Amino acid sequence: MSKCHVKKGDKVIVISGKDKGKVSEVLQVLPKESRVVVQGVNVMQKHQRPTAGDPGGKKPIEKSIH
Repeated sequence: MSKCHVKKGDKVIVISGKDKGKVSEVLQVLPKESRVVVQGVNVMQKHQRPTAGDPGGKKPIEKSIH
């Protein structure tokens, strides 16, 4: 486990992958996995089942990146 050089709130640039070149803010740091969650980057669709208070459907969610 190495020291993490980014903190929550830092601005970062994505250097590879489908979101290459995007500049965005770090929302969450996961130091044990050496990953970060960046706003608007690596957005996936989470399928949620309807409940009494929520109609369900597809919800966009940011996944972590290295």
